[in-house]
Parts: sequence; structure tokens; C-alpha cells
Amino acid sequence: MAQWSLLSEAIAACVHDGDIVALEGFTHLIPFAAGHEIIRQGRRGLALVRMTPDLIYDQMIGAGCAAKLTFSWGGNPGVGSLHRFRDAVENGWPAPLAIEERSHSDLANAYVAGAANLPFAVLRGYVGSSFEQMCPHIRSVTCPFTGERLAATPSIRPDVAIVHAQKADRKGNVLLWGILGVQKEAVLAAKRSIVTVEERVESLDAPANACILPSWVVDAVCLVPQGARPSYAHGYYERDNAFYLRWDAISRQRESFRAWLKEHVLETADFVQYLRVLGSGGRQEAVR
Repeated sequence: MAQWSLLSEAIAACVHDGDIVALEGFTHLIPFAAGHEIIRQGRRGLALVRMTPDLIYDQMIGAGCAAKLTFSWGGNPGVGSLHRFRDAVENGWPAPLAIEERSHSDLANAYVAGAANLPFAVLRGYVGSSFEQMCPHIRSVTCPFTGERLAATPSIRPDVAIVHAQKADRKGNVLLWGILGVQKEAVLAAKRSIVTVEERVESLDAPANACILPSWVVDAVCLVPQGARPSYAHGYYERDNAFYLRWDAISRQRESFRAWLKEHVLETADFVQYLRVLGSGGRQEAVR
């Protein structure tokens, strides 16, 4: 059952080093505040999963949180590459990053299979592509009814799923509306879940076709207004397009990224210690 909690307490209780972690939200309701708290708490060795890893995973990868990324598209939407992601893959900075690439339909079906406690998902996909040659996790099965050859892909069962939503009531029932990605599926597939929300209300007053996550599928609900910025929360605030443009320059070089991280995410008093932890294992750079 959902418990109202401070975000820092929820992350400390639910996210552990080495966990499989999914921060989902498509176009809007991206849980940036939760990702930043994971960075502040110094989590390491995470296997990150996200359908469209954009700025929040670029930041978490650059901060040294990730050991693996499972994804279906990666980039700064409308701008270009994710430079911290690329630096980790090509140069192992700040830590080596293993990658597992899937398609959108693959990841969506893998979450659904995980939510159903199934070992794999079956889909009509990858036909005519080179995915099967490039990605050893993709197998094929023959339909016992039609003889059709279908793609099979492992289900995804995150240790913890984190999403952002517009509202939750005092019992911890959560309401999302607008463009939905795989937030519901990720939460249902996960062992533990955290939801950050814009506001706490007495009654959800859910509109037709809205998505409701009942309190019994959520572990922690955290009141975090503006918790999706610089993405947007439909009905609350718009996307900060200027920041997405600025991120290209901020993230392009390690020093400019670390300066941004120090000023906007990490507490100044913790920054030197953070760099020492990041540098353990022989990869430390000079602290300036």
C-alpha cells in the first residue's frame, strides 16, 4: 500500500546499488526530480531501463549512476546526441556502460509481460531488420496454432519503477492524464514503485479515459511540485524547450557538465566527496 513520503526517504528506501531501475514518462511527466535525488544519494551500478532515455538518463549516466542501459531510442529530442551517454559508451567515462537496444514495441510488450509475471513477450516485430543479428536477447518462437514465426524478447521486471503524475489522493491513489507512455506497465511490472506528484487532493475527480494507479500497486507517493521540469506536466506547466537546447552545450564537455551538476543537483559541500567516489577504482580526475 502506498505511503506518503519525502522523496529523499523514498529513494533511500526503494533504490539500491545494482538495482534495475525504470524512470518512465513519455514526452511529459518525466521524473527529473527523482532522478536528481538518485544522483544526490550516490547510487552506483544501476541497470537503467527507459523507452526513450533523454536528458534525465544523460545526467544520471554522467553522474556515474549507471552500469547498463536498456532502451529503444536515445537522444536529446529535437536537438541531437546525448553527450554523456556517448562518452560513457565510447570512453568509459565516468564508468563503462553496457547497452541493450530494443524497439519501442519490444519494450512496451516486455513491460506488459513483466506485469503478467511471464518470462518473455511475443510480438510481430523485427521482420526485415538486423536487430536479431545485433541483439542476442532477441529470439524467435513458432506459433503452435498458425505456424507463424514470431519474435520473443525477455520480459522486464524492474526492481523499482519511478514515474511522475499530476495528482494523488490522501490514500495514495494516483491520477495521470495526457500523453501516456508505459508508466502504468512499468509500475505493475516492478517489485517496488515510487510516484512523484504535482499535488495532493481529497478526491481525484478523474476524467474519462484517465489512468489511475491504485494505492495497492504503489509503495511511495511523494509531493514534488515541478517534479517533471524541464519536461512538462499536462495541465500544470509547459516544456522548457530552451533548457533542452542549452543542454547540448552543457553536456558536450565533461567540465561544463560537472559544473552544472555541482550547481544545480549536488549540494556544494558534497561535491568534493562525490568526485572522490566517482574516481574510486583508478578513474579519478583532478578536483579543481
